[in-house]
Amino acid sequence: MSINSIHTAGVPTGYETAKAAKSTSRKTEDFMHAAEKAEKTEAKDKAAEYAEKAFLSVGSKAPEEVKKAWMEAAKETGANGLGVGSNGMMTHISQMMVQRLKKNWLNGTGDSDDILGSSVSSAMQAAKQALYDLENPLVPENTRSMEVQRCRLQEKAFYQAFIEKLEKL
Repeated sequence: MSINSIHTAGVPTGYETAKAAKSTSRKTEDFMHAAEKAEKTEAKDKAAEYAEKAFLSVGSKAPEEVKKAWMEAAKETGANGLGVGSNGMMTHISQMMVQRLKKNWLNGTGDSDDILGSSVSSAMQAAKQALYDLENPLVPENTRSMEVQRCRLQEKAFYQAFIEKLEKL
């Protein structure tokens, strides 16, 4: 302790306080960045999980290469063929859901988990039918909400990407 300035042992001076504040600020920024990155990774993992569940609900008998094409198209477009959002909630009634209804309830045939069939060509046929139905709706698009229209555009992009990937097989 000096006579000219009174200091208490262990109490930081102004320089040390600023240095500690910068260090704390940097640590907080690093933590927030890591948390944000983890949140994005978790969201991608959830979206992939929902895309896989969607696939299994329409392509339970489809070959592995069809599943791979589905998953790649879902990752590429941020959508899947069943209108299941990244939070697991249904965003709209998709064309694959309509096909499922037609196949099971109207025709009374088949398995609801088998819209895509058991081959690449049957999966391509189902995807092309869904895309055709999207491009030629029975109800004008302007009667749907903006959110549903946006979701249908994503669904269309998904089917286009899915078909493109199937054509390469």
